[in-house]
Amino acid sequence: MTTDFAKATQTNAQSIPIIDVSDAISGTDIQGVAATIHAAAIDHGFFYIKGHGIDQTLMDQAFAVSKAFFDLPEAHKSTVAVDTHQRGWMAQGMSRLPGSKTHDLKEVFFWGTETAIDDPDVIAGKPLCAVNQWPADFPRLQADLIPYYDAVCNAARKVMAAVAVSLDMPAGFFDAAYAKPLARGQLVFYPASTAKDEAEQRFGVAPHTDFGVLTILLQDNSGGLQVRAKSGDWIEAPPIPGTLVCNIGDLLARWTNDKFASTVHRVINRSAGARYSIPVFFDPHTDTVIDPTDLGVAPDQSKYPAVKAGEHIASRNAKSFAQYKT
Repeated sequence: MTTDFAKATQTNAQSIPIIDVSDAISGTDIQGVAATIHAAAIDHGFFYIKGHGIDQTLMDQAFAVSKAFFDLPEAHKSTVAVDTHQRGWMAQGMSRLPGSKTHDLKEVFFWGTETAIDDPDVIAGKPLCAVNQWPADFPRLQADLIPYYDAVCNAARKVMAAVAVSLDMPAGFFDAAYAKPLARGQLVFYPASTAKDEAEQRFGVAPHTDFGVLTILLQDNSGGLQVRAKSGDWIEAPPIPGTLVCNIGDLLARWTNDKFASTVHRVINRSAGARYSIPVFFDPHTDTVIDPTDLGVAPDQSKYPAVKAGEHIASRNAKSFAQYKT
C-alpha cells in the first residue's frame, strides 16, 4: 500500500484562526485586532481575515477574468510571456521550487503596481520594479483586475498597521516602506491532478514558504491549500466564504527576528476541475532594508544581517522559475 504523499487533516479555528479585521479597517479598535494578529502570527503564521471591506463583486470579477484569460489560446497568452521582472504569463512547467521532486502543476499571470516606463526605479533597473505586461487583445484583464488589486492593497495597509501595533510600534511604522510597495499579484490556474501527476508526486505548488512580508490570498471553492502545523502535521486550509487567507512571509519573520512564523504550505488540486487562486504579495519598496534592530531587537541578539527587500525576493525567484535560467 502506497503512502499518500499529500495527506492532510481537516482544520479548525484552533489550527488556523479567523480574525475579524473590521475594527482595524475602520480604525475604531486597531489594538484589539493587533493582539489577535500577534497571537496568530506567532502560533500559526496563517490566519483568515473577515471584515476586510473588499466587495464580493470585485472578487467575483477577478475570478471571472482569471478564468477567461487562462481559457485563451496559448498563442495569445504567450504574447505576454513572463520576464525576469515577474510580469506576464508563465506556462506550465516553468515553476520548480528548490527541493521539490518535479515542476509545479500550474500556470500563472504576474502583475504589479501600475508603473510608468520612465519611473526612476524602472530606469535604475531596481529588483522587481517594472512595467506590467497586459495582453493587447484582451484589455478586460487589466480593467477587471486593477479594482480588486487596489482594494486588496488598501486593506493590506490597514492589516500592516495592526501588525505594527502588535509589535509595539506606531500604527504608521510601515507607512514609509509602503509608500511605493512591491505589491505583486498573481492569477494562478491549477489543472486537476492526474494519476500521472500523483505518481510523480507533483503538487500544484510544492512545499515552500513565501518570500516576502505578507501574502493575502483569495481562493476559489476547490480546496487544496495545505499548511504544515507546528506539530509537523499537514492540515487543510479550506475556502471560507467572504474571507481571505493571510500568511506571514520570510521577510516579516526575519524582520521580527523569528518572533513571527513563516509557515511552510503547499497546494494540490484533487478536485474534479480547475482550481483558481489570486494571491497578492504585499511587500515594501524594493530598497526597504529589513533589519530586526528596527523592531527593537538588540544588535547582539539579531539573528539576521540587514537585507534589501527587492534583492532578497529576486534572489529567491531566480532559484524557482525557469525564465531566470535561460
